[in-house]
Amino acid sequence: MIAFDLGATRVDEALRVVRALGAHRYVASSLHLVHAFAFAAADASAVEEVLGPGGRWARAILDDPSVDASSRDERLWRRSSAAEVVALLGAFWTPGPAAQAARSRLREMLDRHDMETADGAPFDESAEDDLHPLAIDAGWELLPLARLDAERHRGVIAAYGEPILFESARFEEETAHPAPLYLCELPAVGPVELLRGVDDEGRLAAPLVAWVDAPATYADYVIRGVRRAAGLPEATGT
Repeated sequence: MIAFDLGATRVDEALRVVRALGAHRYVASSLHLVHAFAFAAADASAVEEVLGPGGRWARAILDDPSVDASSRDERLWRRSSAAEVVALLGAFWTPGPAAQAARSRLREMLDRHDMETADGAPFDESAEDDLHPLAIDAGWELLPLARLDAERHRGVIAAYGEPILFESARFEEETAHPAPLYLCELPAVGPVELLRGVDDEGRLAAPLVAWVDAPATYADYVIRGVRRAAGLPEATGT
């Protein structure tokens, strides 16, 4: 996978980028997993229609005596929508009393279950293997080249330049075994990202990137489109 700069350095920009990814016409499907701690700690009152169901699920699963909340039990994660991911990031990151309260509740949960909060820098890729719990794991699958519509997706086809170059890339995809999956993922979000991912002014601890596994021309085109849809400046390079 290659890291692409999404151009988001502030909370509002990051939320717009996630919304844009969720609505992108080159996305085939998504898989977003959210830990019960994130839902339980967030303040759902401002967006009850979005976070209410997840909050109720989280309270039920954390009250289940058969579930060890400090473990890696798969029941502690819930498949969620992009709207829920946006609302949760906003609940922890948007400067103000509500976010401070959400972070305090998360710290209390971690302490209650004897789980240490990482001391490292937020969004540190090298620390992902030790990240626990994984609070938000957000990813999208992009359409394969063979499923692109000549009219609806003409932008990325044109981005290849000569038609033969796109046809060559599609032929390579269709003859590959196994067939490739084109994925776009946000950085893993754990306690350190939720607790210290932004400062009091709403600035991210590090510029937000997307990890993309797709042909370079395709990946670059998709990310440029996401940045435009989110109202962020065009990237000067990748």
